[in-house]
Amino acid sequence: MGTLSGSPVPDLHRNRLPTLFEVLSRRTLPPVDLFSFYIFMRDQQRSVDYLDFWLDVAQHMTLCRHFVRELRRSVLIGTPDPEHASKRSSQILESMGEMNFSAPGPSMYATDKERDQDAQMSAYLREERMGPASPATPGATFSESPRQSTGDHPAHSHGTNSTPRDMFTDSNSPAHMVARQDIRASAEKILYTFLLAGAEREITLPGHITEDVTRAIEEEGRDDPEVFDLAKDYVFQAMERDAFPGFLRMKALGNLIPPTLMLRLTIGLVSIFAAFWAAFVLIFLDASRLTRCWLILPFTLGVYFLASYQYSLDPVLALIGLSEYTPFNFSRVSEPYVRRLLAKRALMVLAVTALVDAALLVLFILVPGKRL
Repeated sequence: MGTLSGSPVPDLHRNRLPTLFEVLSRRTLPPVDLFSFYIFMRDQQRSVDYLDFWLDVAQHMTLCRHFVRELRRSVLIGTPDPEHASKRSSQILESMGEMNFSAPGPSMYATDKERDQDAQMSAYLREERMGPASPATPGATFSESPRQSTGDHPAHSHGTNSTPRDMFTDSNSPAHMVARQDIRASAEKILYTFLLAGAEREITLPGHITEDVTRAIEEEGRDDPEVFDLAKDYVFQAMERDAFPGFLRMKALGNLIPPTLMLRLTIGLVSIFAAFWAAFVLIFLDASRLTRCWLILPFTLGVYFLASYQYSLDPVLALIGLSEYTPFNFSRVSEPYVRRLLAKRALMVLAVTALVDAALLVLFILVPGKRL
């Protein structure tokens, strides 16, 4: 699992389909990576706001971890700012231990150590909130970059493991420092963007969760990560239950998207109709069997496209390792298990296509002609 000290490393030996947490923590490759899931949530599920909320909360957690970790380092080397570090706060920081976290995730995936450190971190932030705002901590790193473009280009998910937004950075660059007010601004941004009634991108959550988060931030002045725990876990479970199975069906068992599937259905039906019409015309004109061999073209085309529609899979594209993510734009299938799975399904689809096509051709080429 990737940590804050480096980019998440994809598991190339996974002999199964990935979990949602592995996708969100960027430990998968196309076509089941975070970029592909973002496109799916935007274009197919029409609920990308839930994914953006999750990513913003994960980014908020990362921001808090950077701030507290660097402040703890300053305490350990004996250079805390006396105006901003109470004795109790210093004790909390010292008791945390080395903070080498995995990617932020739902509560059920955290280890006992991470849960304890997250709880201590939230306790420190609540304690520290009561005092004066602390200055930016040298060495703490966080780049609150705007949401990256999700333009229709596979480069967003290749090479650098980039995602729809830049998460989990740890560059130690002094140009990216975290101030205490950055944490507050991050929490308020999440609240005002996703949770308040009438918000720009309001998501639907149980009323008690929204009320608790709003009260904690606006009335109690909290901005620690625990504020969003219930909302984050609820959104994760909703995506895992409602969206992720469909994502795996589309990207791991197929390589086409709905708009293209409808186009293939149309072409397949037209081709099959044309093939049957031509076949009956040639039979009733008593055309030679050699002439009727031209039926191979419309029948093969029609059966191929209808089989592609039925299985959501273009077998030729699957065998050369391509998967469609937007209409007529393709990315390379890099996830090893998915590549093998698609290749097996492609061979099965080709076998079905060949069998049906051969049966139709034998029937309409070898049947005796009768001129009317």
